[in-house]
Amino acid sequence: MKVKYIINLHKGTTFIFVLGLMVAYHNFTLGPWVYLALHGTYGFLWLLKDQLYPDKQWEQEISLLTSLVGFAAISLYWVAPFILISNQVEPPLPLVAAAIILNILGVFLHYGSDAQKYYTLKYQAGLITDGFFARCRNTNYLGEILIYLTFAMLTMHWLPFVILGGFIAGIFIPNMLKKDQSLSRYPEFDVYKTNSGLLFPKLFGNSSQTAEKSAKA
Repeated sequence: MKVKYIINLHKGTTFIFVLGLMVAYHNFTLGPWVYLALHGTYGFLWLLKDQLYPDKQWEQEISLLTSLVGFAAISLYWVAPFILISNQVEPPLPLVAAAIILNILGVFLHYGSDAQKYYTLKYQAGLITDGFFARCRNTNYLGEILIYLTFAMLTMHWLPFVILGGFIAGIFIPNMLKKDQSLSRYPEFDVYKTNSGLLFPKLFGNSSQTAEKSAKA
């Protein structure tokens, strides 16, 4: 059993899960349809990404028990559609528009930066300091956070925000710090770190940065 199997299962069944909630609660209002389109599409794009440019960190072998616990943990993301649909939440149109805008931005950052990382490393090992990673060392995580933030926004409830915060504090930030530690082996990393943000882009930095092009470890 590999980590990617439980992640892909969750991503691929999200559309079915959300649609099932809509049927179960007879809720076919604007909010659920928008949520279905955003979260469902995100899941399908994840499966497509896994075929085109998979992330090697998800190839790790895990036990059956760990996989079950892992699936239960990431299924906490399904709390958002459950609240939205079961509580008959009607998000106002300006909020829906804001969620769609941020979701599109998040998808662009997440999948675009992952593609850059994959294809750069495929042909040239090293430290990526340009493109999506020029001013932010974890553009993919930033994009993913924006995506799940929009799902929480549509529910208009505090619990999905707490769940997202838990994933950020318990998984995303430790992984980002671990990545920084790994990249510190490159002599040009100190300059790159000075000119880039851990999660949010550092807009003002040294334009004379000469760290060599290439990849996120």
